[in-house]
Amino acid sequence: MEKSKVLVVGGTGYIGRRMVKASLAQGHPTFVLQRPEIGLDIEKLQMLMSFKAKGATLVEGSFADHKSLVEAVKKVDVVICTMSGVHIRSHNILMQLKLVEAIKEAGNIKRFLPSEFGMDPARMGDALEPGRVTFDEKMIVRKAIEEANIPHTYVSANCFAGYSVPSLGQLGVLTPPKEKVCLYGDGNVKAVFVDEYDIATYTIKTIDDPRTLNKTVYIRPPENILSQRQIVEMWEKLTGKKLDKFSISKEDFLASMEGRDFGLQAGGSHYYHVYFEGCLTNFEIGEEGEEAAMLYPEVNYKRMDEYLKLYV
Repeated sequence: MEKSKVLVVGGTGYIGRRMVKASLAQGHPTFVLQRPEIGLDIEKLQMLMSFKAKGATLVEGSFADHKSLVEAVKKVDVVICTMSGVHIRSHNILMQLKLVEAIKEAGNIKRFLPSEFGMDPARMGDALEPGRVTFDEKMIVRKAIEEANIPHTYVSANCFAGYSVPSLGQLGVLTPPKEKVCLYGDGNVKAVFVDEYDIATYTIKTIDDPRTLNKTVYIRPPENILSQRQIVEMWEKLTGKKLDKFSISKEDFLASMEGRDFGLQAGGSHYYHVYFEGCLTNFEIGEEGEEAAMLYPEVNYKRMDEYLKLYV
């Protein structure tokens, strides 16, 4: 079967750059939106040029120019948007509504994958402020997609390993603690951790798969369904050093968020749902969804003990 032509919007971002590489690696004609808004950000420009050198096609287009977006969309079969929805970086979820309008007008797209790649927002209707804005806005985008009858796939990739695993779940840091570690409650609530390149690999596999049309795909590699305590124990085994462990209750955790900057409060509320409520693992995937590792058992996904070795 001929591989679909793919347009990646947000291709220089954290997940976007991996999506471009995965698309090229799987043999798709790959297009990357080059937005004039990057201005003098030479690192983004050089990244775009590196994609071009590897075979990607750069397509100029701006969210401020509807016609340019329509023309970009008309060149491909599939659109994948990876614009950031993380407050500590940038938060652009609702900008996708302009992309939805362009896809609707172009009328040729076989599949649209909006910027999701975290918790399933459809399951987060009772999420806490201020982090719930991410889920609310993703649901606004979903509503626009479905009202426009655009074929789609939503990807729930759970926890990005880079943000959650080396820090052993500590909020506000990215590297491992040296002496002591805070456990959320008893530390035994299960979550799901996924290597960012694996997220891209699984995502690209969905785009020509009829089993994933108009469904949510959950990336839940079975050996990466782990508790915070298990991640800590992996680190201790790798380093040969025991960390001092202390626990924080959900009440004290929420109280500790008061007065912190907005980005950390938003992230903290997400941590609450993951580590105290188990929102990533406390449900069964129904008929509206598919599980990526079951669909694509050939993917040799990275286990978290391997991921942690880089930080030893």
